[in-house]
Amino acid sequence: MWRHYEPVHAVTYFHPRSRAAYEAAGLRGYWRGYFAGRAAPLGATAAAPVIAAFYTFAPPMVSRALPAVWRLATPQEALRARLTGAVQALAELTYELPETHLIEVADLLDMAAGAVETGGRVLGAANAALPAGEYPLARLWQAATTLREHRGDGHVAALVAADLDPVETLAWRVAVDMPAQNLLGRGWTEEQWQAARARLTERGWLTSDGQPTERGHAAFQAVEDATDAAAARPWQVLGADRVERLCELLHPIADACHSVLPPDNPIGLPALAG
Repeated sequence: MWRHYEPVHAVTYFHPRSRAAYEAAGLRGYWRGYFAGRAAPLGATAAAPVIAAFYTFAPPMVSRALPAVWRLATPQEALRARLTGAVQALAELTYELPETHLIEVADLLDMAAGAVETGGRVLGAANAALPAGEYPLARLWQAATTLREHRGDGHVAALVAADLDPVETLAWRVAVDMPAQNLLGRGWTEEQWQAARARLTERGWLTSDGQPTERGHAAFQAVEDATDAAAARPWQVLGADRVERLCELLHPIADACHSVLPPDNPIGLPALAG
């Protein structure tokens, strides 16, 4: 399910219309739009809660963005910009689909998002509390975003339980399957990257030459399994038949959205098969 709804959410980061909407609100520069748009459901927050919730960004980088971005756009203005840009992006990407298709997929995804467990899920809860969109594409994007942040909160909890700190998490992904340049922009120094790799080596996750070990793969798979388990409730509530139908409806939308993602995207999101 993550592979089906994550591309819908991700247009807010990669589609030109989303970028233009942030800039129109006064949020020029990619990271201003990113931090303001993603943090806006929390209100005019300072850096500390965002450092905790976003997890993999270096604290100094977040502190440069927040609370300074709220002098450029209020949280409400940022929320309007992110929804406007996302809806415009989805309208461009789904124009060939009939409205009945979009209404049905929005209804089902709304139902799933309405079943998220918000306890202990800061970003998931903040997004779930936002007013429902008026039109199908707005409802579709907001539901995908709530589900995405709900799952992300659970993933952070699993990383914390595994005693994997933010820069260690990034260093592991780089060692396994992600180009380093995709993650180097998160504010960590070269010394912090080296120290993280050294800690992973000491734990037996990496070999002395930086290759992932079987122990590391097994330990991180346990993190992924815990993430999936923590994200399962909405799909259990929806039931197998409606989940199958939702996958069918989302497939062409996810494919279209994936087309605007960079080939080596920093989310680590593979294209759908078939």
